Amino acid sequence: MRIIAGSKRGCAIAAPKGLDTRPTLDRVKESLFGILQFEIGSKRVLDLFAGSGNLGLEALSRGASFAFFCDASRTATRVVEANIQKLGFENRSKVLNCSFEAAIAALARSGERVDIVFLDPPYASGLHEKALLALRNSGILAPEAILIAEHDPARPPALPEGLTTYDQRRYGEVALSLIREERP
Repeated sequence: MRIIAGSKRGCAIAAPKGLDTRPTLDRVKESLFGILQFEIGSKRVLDLFAGSGNLGLEALSRGASFAFFCDASRTATRVVEANIQKLGFENRSKVLNCSFEAAIAALARSGERVDIVFLDPPYASGLHEKALLALRNSGILAPEAILIAEHDPARPPALPEGLTTYDQRRYGEVALSLIREERP
């Protein structure tokens, strides 16, 4: 797995071993960042269910100002920490080894705001909906925040009131839904 573009283009990053983590495919990542190319610069991102940190690290390489990485697996967060150190992003990132609920609550308590959220839990876990609701209710979403949910194409996440899908793309067995708060 590699960083595709930006300041760390071509740098290899590690992924946790085993079947618990499903890294985003390079072609999906490339397409996603093509869609977001004008949205990334100087933004604060949250890589929820981070796994290797692939998406948040790509965002940092492409000019995001800061990235929070959250994963409940200590194995995964160790890999994220090693990738951050390898790429030299220690001053532009923070790793949270806890549940998504605890991470969102901690960010809310500290008054943090995020512009982009990458949301990639296990597809059949039911966590998309829980995480979207927690994000919507937390107060951490900046105005115009973009939430990107990677999911099974046959099962787009059910959105809580106040959120809407404004774009959806399919890449074989993977789909991306781009979500924003509804505008009055």
